[in-house]
Amino acid sequence: MQHIQNAIRNFMREEDGSEVVEYALIIAVVSIGLVVALGSSASGIKSSFTTLVTRLTTCFTAGSTCS
Repeated sequence: MQHIQNAIRNFMREEDGSEVVEYALIIAVVSIGLVVALGSSASGIKSSFTTLVTRLTTCFTAGSTCS
């Protein structure tokens, strides 16, 4: 029983996982910043991509012609 209690105490004192959490939070904040920063400039790219997808859909639809 003493062995289990010691193992639980050691587990509670361990701080190795905190570094991983800190790095994950930093990556999340940087990712959100990039999405916000690039979101406004990517609207032109989004429009072009939407046009491309529409044209491809039209080309692959049976009985239609590609333009």
